[in-house]
Amino acid sequence: MMRRILVTGGTVFVSRYVANYFAQKGDDVYVLNRNSKPQLPNVTLIEGDRNDLGEKLKGYEFDAVLDITAYTQEHVENLVNTLGKFGDYIMVSSSAVYPETNPQPFTEDQICGPNIHWGAYGTNKLAAEEYLRKAVPNAYILRPPYLYGPMQNVYREPFVFECAEAGRKFYIPGDGSMKLQFFHVEDLCRFIEILLEKHPKERIYNVGNPDAMTISEWVKLCYDAVGADLETVSVEGHPQRAYFCFHDYDYYLDVTKQMTLMSDVKPLAEGLRESYELFQQHREGVMRRPYMEYIDVNLK
Repeated sequence: MMRRILVTGGTVFVSRYVANYFAQKGDDVYVLNRNSKPQLPNVTLIEGDRNDLGEKLKGYEFDAVLDITAYTQEHVENLVNTLGKFGDYIMVSSSAVYPETNPQPFTEDQICGPNIHWGAYGTNKLAAEEYLRKAVPNAYILRPPYLYGPMQNVYREPFVFECAEAGRKFYIPGDGSMKLQFFHVEDLCRFIEILLEKHPKERIYNVGNPDAMTISEWVKLCYDAVGADLETVSVEGHPQRAYFCFHDYDYYLDVTKQMTLMSDVKPLAEGLRESYELFQQHREGVMRRPYMEYIDVNLK
């Protein structure tokens, strides 16, 4: 049965992928954004700033609200208080709500709070969660690690792809053993679909691949996706974020609850190949950072 779904955003990476995913499933998808970027052809635009919506949403009824672009309590408060009738509400939060001092793997029942690596981003996400849980008690909250996949606009795997394309050596922090956890945007959509269909009792879910991966392994998979040979150079004594696309912080989410509902995820090698295929066609949307410039000036 066709559902009427509201997706916040709908023009960049995760929100764009989510909107397109459900539109291609045959749902009646509406996107809420300021109309400052190109729109998907298969959705209905509600033009507006979520911080100043007025009566724009009062005449609509939605089976589900997928809040992909909630970064602060005010974002959630403004949206919830201006919506008309709606069924499910799913917010994409972040694993940044867990303090770095918590025992790992992080579980959904742990205490949340400030994380020195994520700062205000994490505390703002937590405030958004807390408001939503009070305002919409039946809402679902998802806490992903690093999201990746087609339409990626953050300079993570695109940075490694461009290094590989240029035949560059890759400058890697230390011995490359720092671990990261990823989740493909298609798997995020699949899990959202499961929540909409099954309505499980649990309301907060860590989501992600069940296994973490070292940065050396991840970089190798990115070079493999390009079809390039990899030669690495170990870096010590330089600020990591000056030349590398992740914080000096490895963490791991327990995704047992997710895996009981969705037992399979896309293999990272396959997901990175898909990402590179689309990256070759849509390079212009990536927010680049001067990692290569720092390397060329300071590390060679």
